[in-house]
Amino acid sequence: MSETVEAPRINWPAAAPDGMKAMLALEDAVAAKVERKLLHLVKLRASQINGCAYCIAMHTKEALADGEQVLRLVLLDAWRESHLYDARERAALAWTEAVTRIAETQAPRDVYDALAAEFSEEEIAYLTLAIATINAWNRIAIAGRSRHSD
Repeated sequence: MSETVEAPRINWPAAAPDGMKAMLALEDAVAAKVERKLLHLVKLRASQINGCAYCIAMHTKEALADGEQVLRLVLLDAWRESHLYDARERAALAWTEAVTRIAETQAPRDVYDALAAEFSEEEIAYLTLAIATINAWNRIAIAGRSRHSD
């Protein structure tokens, strides 16, 4: 382990049990509505953008355990240049990037229109909640200096 990696700062479940319970409830609501394979890609892509090692490690392991192809995970950062992602995944990944970078992108109309061509309004709502949730988890993990397992 690198000596430059800071020790964890906070034990979130002990410090904010009601807040963590609420986050987990939102996570469960999203998981019940967004297909698992797509959810893995969305969580991993947002975590890559945010630089959350803890979440990247966790979601990579979960995706692999659920049978995702290694190459699709390795190429996720370059999904636009790869033929391994279908139109639905591309629309969701573009939306993930736009929502994760909301201050820069303002969720552009063309990205939303591409999403709406592939997803119902309910699916868009839950996908957006999934993106918001993983961005919140990224911020919690990074701010608290959460350490990923090996």
